[in-house]
Amino acid sequence: MEVIKYSEEWKLKWDEFVLNSNNGTMFHMQKFFDYHTPGKFKFDHLLFLKDNKIEALLPGRLTNGIYESPIGASYGSIVTGDIKFAEAMEIVTTLLDYGRKNNIKEFELTPAPMIYEKYQNQNLDFAMLWQGFSFKLHYISSAIKLDKERDIIERLSPTIRRNVRKSLKNPTVSVEINERYDEFYPILLENKARHNVKPTHSYEDLLCLKELMPDNLKLFMVYLDDKPIGGSSMFFANKNVALCFYNMLRYEYAEYKPIQRVMYEVLKYSTENGYAYVDIGVSQDTKAQNPMTPSMSLIEFKEKFDAKTIMRNTFHIKL
Repeated sequence: MEVIKYSEEWKLKWDEFVLNSNNGTMFHMQKFFDYHTPGKFKFDHLLFLKDNKIEALLPGRLTNGIYESPIGASYGSIVTGDIKFAEAMEIVTTLLDYGRKNNIKEFELTPAPMIYEKYQNQNLDFAMLWQGFSFKLHYISSAIKLDKERDIIERLSPTIRRNVRKSLKNPTVSVEINERYDEFYPILLENKARHNVKPTHSYEDLLCLKELMPDNLKLFMVYLDDKPIGGSSMFFANKNVALCFYNMLRYEYAEYKPIQRVMYEVLKYSTENGYAYVDIGVSQDTKAQNPMTPSMSLIEFKEKFDAKTIMRNTFHIKL
């Protein structure tokens, strides 16, 4: 097995491998990276080859001797098929050998949580830990396991259940799946400004991503009559998981519970379309000094939708 640097000629084969992999997501695809303004990042993506056939991929960037993955994306680390343990060991060995030969001092890799895998398989995790990686960070994230056999509303907490039923009976409140990012983005900016932060994506970024990956992005908008009062920007990251990337509301219409209604609609759509999980993101206290500090109120709110904790782990090694 050998490691080579990515070049444009591999683009189609790279994305095809991600789509057919066990643990790849939209965030690992070259099509996704294309949304970044040219020159914003200098990527150093790597391919693992056997007989000129792709065995694994690693998107990322090398800066000052530190190889970091992901860069410019939510999830990174090594993408593989549903591999046996011996192959996982070989991939990690090959990566570390490549690092030593190319003066890489450290690797820092953050994979998608296990729920993103078609077949949950921790061979690669153990191979990394056995060969010297350790955990650098753990983020607490929340996901809802979908089940076509269970009534969605009955899974919600009593208060959320009442609010959703009330919303469903209110003829002035409706939810649409559309592409009205022009209505969504101003509300998102307002919501983020309340916490003195800006969205990860600009308005132009979202439009570009929607154009590049039309099947992966869907916008759920909540309306009071014709006025937008809330919404959820969903990234359908792979065939297994729907990711709530942005949830927002107009606070002056909070009495209509737009977030609770849109979450119900997201769960309903995702269940009906065969997804296994809805990921509702990390719940860290961003104002705390320790980046791992959990946000108790946010976690408790997510648990009202029957969300369970999943961890987003960062692996690290010094060579």
